[in-house]
Amino acid sequence: MTNGNRVRVVAAGDHFILPSLIREALDHELACEVRELRLGWPLEPFGPVAEVTEASDAEDELIDALTGARVLVTQMGPVTERVLDACPGLRLVVVCRGGPVNVNLDAAKRHDVRVCYAPGRNAAATAEFTVALMLAALRRIPQAHELLARHGSWEGATYYTYEHSGLELEDLPVGLVGYGAVGSRVARVLCAFGARVMVFDPYVHGEIHGLRVASLDELLRKSRVISLHARLTTETRGLIGARELALLPEGAVVVNVARGPLLDEDALCDALESGRLSAAALDTYAHEPLPPDSRLHALAERVVLTPHLGGASRAVAEKAARIAAEEVGRWVRGEPLAHCLT
Repeated sequence: MTNGNRVRVVAAGDHFILPSLIREALDHELACEVRELRLGWPLEPFGPVAEVTEASDAEDELIDALTGARVLVTQMGPVTERVLDACPGLRLVVVCRGGPVNVNLDAAKRHDVRVCYAPGRNAAATAEFTVALMLAALRRIPQAHELLARHGSWEGATYYTYEHSGLELEDLPVGLVGYGAVGSRVARVLCAFGARVMVFDPYVHGEIHGLRVASLDELLRKSRVISLHARLTTETRGLIGARELALLPEGAVVVNVARGPLLDEDALCDALESGRLSAAALDTYAHEPLPPDSRLHALAERVVLTPHLGGASRAVAEKAARIAAEEVGRWVRGEPLAHCLT
């Protein structure tokens, strides 16, 4: 500890998890000395630097701020081996996100640094965003908005014809691939809409909202809409490809607010271009930012595209800071940590 019983904490926030949010959460949890640091944005979030998957040019800035500090709370600060080597007094790193992808865990273990994270912070926001995108794709809301607001055209009224009108959720067979923190919330919301919810998740047992389906193939054959909620693993990478998309009923809709690599984008584009799928709504992609030459850009009439915004709500930022502060409080009091990986 420093300054008697007051531990020194660096609150390395950014454009989303503001340093002030971290400080306020810490103030509610314990008495500590907090140094605020706001890292620049973007932090080169899509290119690897050193050994972390989301890093930045902020290593020097972080090292300077960590002088004399024992705790770091951050979202995207690059906790690389170089940072850990330069900060021997650092004992705890808490990452305000669902996984510490910006931390070199092997190096942290070697330096005896505990690394914690904030699981579940964005489950509600992502679930709400999923349903919003689903509705937008089913009813072609973005396309109608674009025609009227940007072009002054009433041509979107053609969606008010039988041939061009969309589907409603009530009585619609909707298949969920994955039933974790997000998928289970989506299921509850869709059930409230009156959708016929079906779920495939071989790792989840017990009672669920909707009908449990024994295989992915069966789910696809029965679903007019599928929404992806699986974790990205070696097993699930490319889970939905050309073969799987061909199992869907003609005119089906695909929604992905989980992880881009779960879905084969080329196969999706083929199915959209052929008319086999009527629409898709995507918030995540195989490569981010979405490349300018992506085939999805030419499919604006059939797709709803958003730039990985599913977890972006003020409540998420506040919740993440609170989860992190609670973990710091446990560490200071010598209590077991709730979400620790090292």
